[in-house]
Order: sequence, then C-alpha cells, then structure tokens
Amino acid sequence: MTETITVNETEYPIPADPRVSLLDFLRQHVGLTGTKKGCDHGQCGACTVLVNGMRINSCLSLAVMHGGDSVTTIEGLGNPENPSALQKAFVEHDGYQCGYCTPGQVCSATAMLQEIDNGWPSDASESLEGEVELTADEIRERMSGNLCRCGAYPNIVAAIRDAAKEDAA
Repeated sequence: MTETITVNETEYPIPADPRVSLLDFLRQHVGLTGTKKGCDHGQCGACTVLVNGMRINSCLSLAVMHGGDSVTTIEGLGNPENPSALQKAFVEHDGYQCGYCTPGQVCSATAMLQEIDNGWPSDASESLEGEVELTADEIRERMSGNLCRCGAYPNIVAAIRDAAKEDAA
C-alpha cells in the first residue's frame, strides 16, 4: 500500500487515522481550504475534487483509500495570477454569488468538459455514439450533482460554455 497521496503535485503522508475523509484530509492535514464542506453527505457537490482526473465527492471517500492517487483541488487548477479558463469564465459570467459552491462547481466542470472530450454520453446526450454536443441541457444534466443555493445556474452554464469555446480555440 502506498503511504502518500499526491495533492496538486505535492506528496503528503496518509493520516494514521483511517477514518479521516479525503475532504478533512485536504482541509485539516494539507491546509487547502478551497474545497468546502457543505452537506457532508455527498448531496451538494461543494466538496468535489478530481482524483486521477475523475470528479468525486471528497466527503464520501476516506483518505486512506487514495494512497498513490493524484488529487487536484481548486487550488491546483489555477490561482489569481494564472487562473484556468473555467475560473476566468466564472468571474466573467458572474457564475457565483456567495462563492461557497464555486470550487466544487469549477472542479466538476473541469472533469465534465474532459468527459465530453472523451465522448462519454449522459442521459441528456442525443446518442450513445459519436460526438457529444455541449448544449445547456447537457451541461445541466452533467452538473446536477453540484448545487448552488444562490441560484447562479444560468451564469454557471454560460461560464462553462464560454470556457469550452476558449479551450476549443
């Protein structure tokens, strides 16, 4: 068993207590507070991070399960000096209001765009084969696990579409 987890390209030892969630590991052991604790039941998506490129709810996963894995948090996607395309688009489209859900939204959208690039269909996709079109319905379906209490959904969808266009250019 690997004794470390790579977080944003830096290795950290797995905590001795096997009950520590990945979310609590990131916030309390690593000191990265961008990932938020919302419901702590996997229902809101505020704690979404990328593990080996796949989005997960970090509140539902134990840190000990991720030995040898690569975890990317919002801090690993960009920073104020060099934001990712999605982070820029969220700012430009006001895809946040209070900002609490924004780190999870951006992490989830990052993985969602990769899923679409990989040609993975969703329930909203026209077909199970071929290219997936990035429609508003497609985005809403794929982002349905990330809740925003402020109701910034139209702006979030616009930000994702804009970032996808920028990535394609």
